[in-house]
Amino acid sequence: MKQQSTDSHRFAFGANWAKFLTVLDDDRIQEAEKSLKTMLEVEDLQGKTFLDIGSGSGLFSLAARRLGAKVHSFDYDTQSVACTDELKHRYFPNDTQWQVEPGSAIDEQYMRSLGEFDIVYSWGVLHHTGAMYAGIELALQRVTGGGKMFISIYNDEGLKSHVWWIIKWLHNKLPHPVDTVYAYTLGFLSKAVILITNTFKLRLMRTIETWFNYKKNRGMSIIHDMIDWIGGFPYEFAKFDVLVDYFEIRGFELAKGIEARNSGCHQLVLQERKTQGDL
Repeated sequence: MKQQSTDSHRFAFGANWAKFLTVLDDDRIQEAEKSLKTMLEVEDLQGKTFLDIGSGSGLFSLAARRLGAKVHSFDYDTQSVACTDELKHRYFPNDTQWQVEPGSAIDEQYMRSLGEFDIVYSWGVLHHTGAMYAGIELALQRVTGGGKMFISIYNDEGLKSHVWWIIKWLHNKLPHPVDTVYAYTLGFLSKAVILITNTFKLRLMRTIETWFNYKKNRGMSIIHDMIDWIGGFPYEFAKFDVLVDYFEIRGFELAKGIEARNSGCHQLVLQERKTQGDL
């Protein structure tokens, strides 16, 4: 399997997701389903095939399966594979319509072996491979005619993003448990800065409400997302317009998109552009 980055410099995503599974409940699963339906503009995924590139906790593979899709999940991180497999066994034991396995998003031979899918999903993954655009190219090739790709990529904030690159790189150079102390310290410090900034902007209550209702953000957990953010390395990023132009050149148009503000992920749903003969 093609190595995504030097393992000693790579964040242990799977270990973080294993902890997330301890707080996973029906409300979070329903929020994940809701986010898929909203962005893909569907009521269900009956009769569709769904490729989850970098399945992480397995939450969105589970959501897609519950919506009726035939799901193929893979991740480079063996603990993430175990997390996804755990959710499969927990909610869909002995299910032949959901396959879980290890794999690399930048391994061309492996990616080609998967075939094509109606929905290719990769949320917050390809910017952690160490070869983001190579991963995007291989993901696009897995979209069947008339299918969609739902992808999220970190926003390029210029100098600020490069500072975060250093912060993340340093986290993955530190020994355990120093890296954990480092992550929590910086994580809560960054939250404090946001709180103070939004107080001056008269947005204090809105910020607090968002944090207390964080599970409405795709069913995720604020603490586990914070650790993922501080530690997530390799780390690449791009501007929204750059990504849209990139896909346009390759024949895919933006069906639905949300541009990230500040530190966050752009969300893009792409669909192959119709030619004159298709109209």
